[in-house]
Amino acid sequence: MKKYFMDFHVHIGRSNSGAPVKITASRDLTFANIARECKHRKGIDIVGIVDCASPEVIDDISQLINSGEMKPLKEGGLIYQDKVTVILGSEIETKEANGGLSHQIAYFPYFEDIKEFSKALSLLVTNVSLSSQNCKISAQEVFQIINQIGGILIPAHAFTPHKSVYGNCVRRLTEIFTRATLKKIPAIELGLSADTEIADHLKELSGYTFLTNSDAHSLPKIGREYNIVELEKANFKEILLALQRKEERKIIANYGLDPKLGRYHRTFCEICNYTATSNPPVYKCEKCGSDKIVKGVFDRIVEIGDYPQSISPSYRPPYYHQVPLEFVPGIGKKTLNKLFGYFGTEMNILHKASSKRKKKYQEKKIYS
Repeated sequence: MKKYFMDFHVHIGRSNSGAPVKITASRDLTFANIARECKHRKGIDIVGIVDCASPEVIDDISQLINSGEMKPLKEGGLIYQDKVTVILGSEIETKEANGGLSHQIAYFPYFEDIKEFSKALSLLVTNVSLSSQNCKISAQEVFQIINQIGGILIPAHAFTPHKSVYGNCVRRLTEIFTRATLKKIPAIELGLSADTEIADHLKELSGYTFLTNSDAHSLPKIGREYNIVELEKANFKEILLALQRKEERKIIANYGLDPKLGRYHRTFCEICNYTATSNPPVYKCEKCGSDKIVKGVFDRIVEIGDYPQSISPSYRPPYYHQVPLEFVPGIGKKTLNKLFGYFGTEMNILHKASSKRKKKYQEKKIYS
């Protein structure tokens, strides 16, 4: 078995032609640039790109395959320059009978699959070229389409207040998915404002693998949260086995920001911007009394959790709170470029470089 660094949720800002895909994402966040960033600066071995159903992006992928820069893998996925495995995905917005909105991510093994899904999606959304469009049907109905094509569905950033299954949709997954469907969902994405300790307050999640992903809207944000996964080879089939914890494939570590640093950790007031400090859950602003609040992830989990304390299953890997290099005070673009020039990639710096080599770099920095 080999260990791979995996970020399974990265957005595309623009196509190669300059057409918008994720409007709030950076213009230089193209399909090809994501693969290059993962290889040359981040050291991410497996990346899930979640806007691949856009016809403009499909054209970009086709050009990369035709040029030989990307090659299809027999067991699913694409390989970039024999180094980075790219899994093709599509984030969509679903709507439940209660009006609740949530984001789901569909992942597919093959290029032909994402093209087929794009055609199906075009019949449901207003503009299939744009990211995370409301498809006006339920998550269960979307699952049926994805499953029929041969893909998998993973609920995205499951706890964030806006557009997530637990944040503003339902209290339990059984309210929106059939039990048969729940058995086919291989993992839950935690999101930037949650970690294992928070998620394991819910009994129904004890059987699900947790994913920590960046949800990157710019190149520097790739890998701000990531997973270490143990596989025989980096391809779709092996990744699915790892998410299902089968044949000794598995996620062996989650890395992410401390949820306390997240924007949505505690309830905050939309009128005076005050963040709650009293015992959760908080339903009104403690400062101005307004009920126009955004309920925090921690407040929500206290509200709907089964356990007063987190209870993790024995298979659950460790979750490490980690600050990305770009967040470290004093490390700007110039310093980052020097670090990458010396150590290679961010994952090398964080995981592979020896203390001796780091000390040598520090001495070189001091005396140069």
